[in-house]
Amino acid sequence: MFAPHYQPHPRLPGLGLAFFRVRAGGHTAVEHQGVLPPYYAQIFVAPDDGVGVMAFTNGATGAATWLPIELGRLLNALLGVPDEVVRTDIPQRPEIWEELCGWYALPGPLTLTDVRIRGFFGAGIEVLVRRGELVGRLLTPVPVLYRGFVLRPDDEQDPYLFRIDLSAYGIGSILVAFSRASDAGPMAVHLEAPMPWSLHKQSSTTNPRRWAEGALGVAAASILGRGAVRRRRRRT
Repeated sequence: MFAPHYQPHPRLPGLGLAFFRVRAGGHTAVEHQGVLPPYYAQIFVAPDDGVGVMAFTNGATGAATWLPIELGRLLNALLGVPDEVVRTDIPQRPEIWEELCGWYALPGPLTLTDVRIRGFFGAGIEVLVRRGELVGRLLTPVPVLYRGFVLRPDDEQDPYLFRIDLSAYGIGSILVAFSRASDAGPMAVHLEAPMPWSLHKQSSTTNPRRWAEGALGVAAASILGRGAVRRRRRRT
């Protein structure tokens, strides 16, 4: 039940059978959450160490986000492993940015059939360079997700592994990994959370953000044009 039956990338923990695998300093550990607002429950288990923690709450504000973080830290303390941190001492690798930048979309019919996925990912993920840093953002109308998050290098030996710092939102951090299925295959981006999803790079000509910006530009030009025509008519 705790083995990685689905693991989109070797650096991500993946999924067992009805359990989410987690990183715990090399210890085998899994977790699962129960949510039926205002009731929230969370369990973490490290079976090889004989350690488990469980919490239940009614009516707690925001427990769906902070309860897993707090119990994960408690499990780390019981196992004697440090909490993971976002590293800032690893330099960016601009030589691979062109390879990574672009628009990534979920494969198959998932975006059409799963309302939760569509609501979270919107039209997919865009990777871009902003102020000398690699940034990933979701193509969604949610402002904080559209602004994006800096992709911070997480491993000196693996330039394709990054971490996103979400501590400002009480969610800790998540791993983001890039890979190709083959040398000639498209690049894919793999997210550790909220589920271990993989999105695949698409042609830049189909990027929905470009189409949306183009449509807005045409609309703005049309409005300005109509305004100029009205002004000329008033003068004549």
